[in-house]
Amino acid sequence: MSDMRLIVAGAGGRMGRALTRAIAESKGAVLAGALEAPGSELLGKDSGVLAGLPANGIKLSADLWAMSKDADGILDFTVPAATIANVAIAAERGIVHVIGTTGLSGSDNAVIKSVTNRAVVVQSGNMSLGVNLLAAVVKRVAKALDQSFDIEIVETHHRMKVDAPSGTALMLGQAAASGRGVTLDEHSERGRDGITGARRPGNIGFASLRGGTVAGDHSVSFLGPFERLTLSHQAEDRMLFAHGALKASLWAHGKQPGHYSMADVLGLSDI
Repeated sequence: MSDMRLIVAGAGGRMGRALTRAIAESKGAVLAGALEAPGSELLGKDSGVLAGLPANGIKLSADLWAMSKDADGILDFTVPAATIANVAIAAERGIVHVIGTTGLSGSDNAVIKSVTNRAVVVQSGNMSLGVNLLAAVVKRVAKALDQSFDIEIVETHHRMKVDAPSGTALMLGQAAASGRGVTLDEHSERGRDGITGARRPGNIGFASLRGGTVAGDHSVSFLGPFERLTLSHQAEDRMLFAHGALKASLWAHGKQPGHYSMADVLGLSDI
């Protein structure tokens, strides 16, 4: 099979540059396009140079329709508005859409799922192998422990992250809720401040820390009578997310239309 031709969305950003490097370092994929927002001062710049690589001749452009003509997939770690704009074009072109964008609303996710009867979408709050294994373990532990164990999720990210809780934290919260057989929306506690009253049994708490250059730290604690269990993951470099996204795109190439997750990619969907 020939190399998969991939577009990097948000190619001028930190994650976009990491994705460009990951494609250059890996077998089975080639860079087919570099997408950037209209009006960006980086439009026209060489994507290889921006990623710290030799010039590759692929310049940043805002025209996804044109560059997707000869592409097989798009790696999208941008912002909700950009991702939703990309969804329709990717579906129309019939290319794989790997979505790592966080901060998406319920209506955004509904738009994404609306195209999956005719398009292949792989979506995850985190593309890391370790994080997805962690989510599988969290689900099992939550199922094993009763409500005498409170669940608290703490996440730390760099100072530039704009959404909270992180997509990964919410993914871990969803895993815990699924293990408990409840819905996260109805059993979530966030942003405690002031006189909050006692903790409500069965709820899943979230705390978000921001500062420095942290790529992403997450922990899930199960706090019971006289003991506590903490499961954690530390991301040391965003390249791990880039390589995970690349793995997802190669896995999805040739799959039937549908909405997939990293659990599907890693064979963890039955856990």
